Amino acid sequence: MPIDYKKYPKNWKSEIRPSILKRANNCCEFCGVKNHDLGFRGIDGNFYNDNFIHQQLDLYGIDMFDEHISEKAKHFKIVLTVAHLDHNLSNNDYSNLKALCQKCHLNYDKEHHSKNRRKTIKSKKKLVELPFPQTER
Repeated sequence: MPIDYKKYPKNWKSEIRPSILKRANNCCEFCGVKNHDLGFRGIDGNFYNDNFIHQQLDLYGIDMFDEHISEKAKHFKIVLTVAHLDHNLSNNDYSNLKALCQKCHLNYDKEHHSKNRRKTIKSKKKLVELPFPQTER
C-alpha cells in the first residue's frame, strides 16, 4: 500500500527517514538485507541477492535454484521502509523507528493489521461483539 505522506511530518522524507536509514547502515534492522539489493526469497524465507547466487555457482558449482529457491520465485528489489514500533504515526522519536524490509515490516505489523481488519469488518457490518455465554459442564 502506498504511503500517505499527509500523515507524516513535513521533514519525514528530507530528515527523519534518511537519518533512520543511515543509522541502520541502509540495511533492515531485523534481518540485515541491504536496501536496493536485487535477488530472490528462498524456500526458507531468506533473501539471496544476485551476487551471492552467482558467487555460489562460480566458486562451488552450486545452483541455488536446485535446493534453496523455487523456480517460481520472483526476482525483486529490496526497498527499506521505516516502521513505527508502537504503530503511532505521530510518535517519531528515533527509538520508536526502525528501518525494515517489506517482509519484516509486514511480519512485525501482522497482529496490528489483523486487529484493524476485524474492527473494520465489524464497523461495516455494524456488529457488536457479545461475550460468549458460560456453559456448565
